[in-house]
Amino acid sequence: MKIKIEYGDISQYDDKVDVIVNAWNRNFIPHKMLITHGVSKAIKERAGLEPFNEIQKKGILSLGEAVLTSPGKMRCKGIIHVAGIGLLWNSSEQAIRLSIKNAMTIVVTKKLNSIAIPLIGCGGSKFAPEKCVSIISEELNKWNLNIEAIIVIYKE
Repeated sequence: MKIKIEYGDISQYDDKVDVIVNAWNRNFIPHKMLITHGVSKAIKERAGLEPFNEIQKKGILSLGEAVLTSPGKMRCKGIIHVAGIGLLWNSSEQAIRLSIKNAMTIVVTKKLNSIAIPLIGCGGSKFAPEKCVSIISEELNKWNLNIEAIIVIYKE
């Protein structure tokens, strides 16, 4: 596993990786009623509504659940939405670990070669960014794969 840490807008990685991860919620509130910000806002603006309509059709998600949707207008092969944010818009170490595990299961199942991952739960959920990077790295290192993973720390 080759892991890189970079700063930027994850939606701009759509031509650099097979899939982009969207730090999402558990689908309690329809995306059309949410005021997205940070990572989700950037992805929605670039991809359009199609992937968000697809994820909404999945109904309520379990904490850490990962769902692959189309990329919409983006050039990557898909978007993996992870339910890394709980009922009260909070995140936890468990939610982040489950999100990465489930996203990587999709990567393996679909035989993908690269993934861009944002800091899950560090926006509105206020999870500590340094701790999040550490958790994501630990989880990625559990996979003995020949793929590239880029942890993208959001920066406009």
